[in-house]
Amino acid sequence: MLRWKIPSFFTWFAITTGAFASMVMGQTMQERMSTAMDAGELSGLHATVVMFGGEQIAEAYFTGKDERWGAPIGIVEHGPDTLHDTRSITKSIIGLLYGIALDEGVVPDLGTPLLDVFPEYSDLRDGSARETITIADVLTMQMGTEWDESFPYSDSRNSEIAMELADDRYRFVLDRPMVAEPGTIWTYNGGAVALLGHLISEGADMGIDTYAQTRLFDPLGISEFEWLAGADGVPSAASGLRLTARDLARIGAMVARNGMYDGRQIVPASWLDASFQTRASIMEGFNYGFLWYLASGPSGDQLIIASGNGGQRLTVQSSVEFVVATYAGRYNDFDSWQLPVRIIGEFAVPEVSRVRSE
Repeated sequence: MLRWKIPSFFTWFAITTGAFASMVMGQTMQERMSTAMDAGELSGLHATVVMFGGEQIAEAYFTGKDERWGAPIGIVEHGPDTLHDTRSITKSIIGLLYGIALDEGVVPDLGTPLLDVFPEYSDLRDGSARETITIADVLTMQMGTEWDESFPYSDSRNSEIAMELADDRYRFVLDRPMVAEPGTIWTYNGGAVALLGHLISEGADMGIDTYAQTRLFDPLGISEFEWLAGADGVPSAASGLRLTARDLARIGAMVARNGMYDGRQIVPASWLDASFQTRASIMEGFNYGFLWYLASGPSGDQLIIASGNGGQRLTVQSSVEFVVATYAGRYNDFDSWQLPVRIIGEFAVPEVSRVRSE
């Protein structure tokens, strides 16, 4: 869950000006971040990887308390090979996978009515607006159904947790009361992504984790990952993926190059173009596409963002192939989004300036 209180931090993304060079004073990002960590200024930070122009230019890792999908795992010495919860960044990965699956013809087109592809729930055809929900509405979290993830993810009043506890997760998502016309109001909804993960798995005749491995991870050279499952054994499409920080940044680099990696088209460029068009407005200057957040930098360049509970964030500025992946352990802290934002402005951007000046 991301708290929708976004300050004017996007001015920090003017990385082509070299305006931050005077802040660096010859120190590497790791050195500057270590100094700040020792001063107690970066509480909860676990890892940061920065890429620019398709190359990794910096990374930093720290020791701290961590969790594995809500279960405490104690003090972890994070490093390049450490798997970490991505939490709701998983949703954006599902967005990529849906585009791959659509290109393969194994999932429904965007205009398909949702209930048409869940015929086992025909009793939900109640003559209401529910019957007009389309796949596009699901991809943009504009289903028009009641959904509330404002409670901590340890609380059964949280709709995602209630879904995990339900006997039938898909019925739970589909039969929520209608509160708005589909396609009109954005509501953060992990259940929507569970539906999409199910459609990919059913269409491809394999688990979403296996599909991700064969279609996305293997082509990117990602060999180590975990995809945690609920009590029903279904990998969580909303929040269950664990990756190293380097591999998360690698996904961002692929996104920055219109789906290309090592000369191969991994995600259709046309799907990425569609995904990164504004489909819903969250607040002024902050929008939503197909399971990705969108914003604009001061020069008008688009910023593509995936975000997860606890301070997990992947930020991509495709115009200059600027990618920042950040992991943290501030789970269920609604102000945790401030940490990765600070990392970008105070450490990643100056590192680009430092490297370019060498």
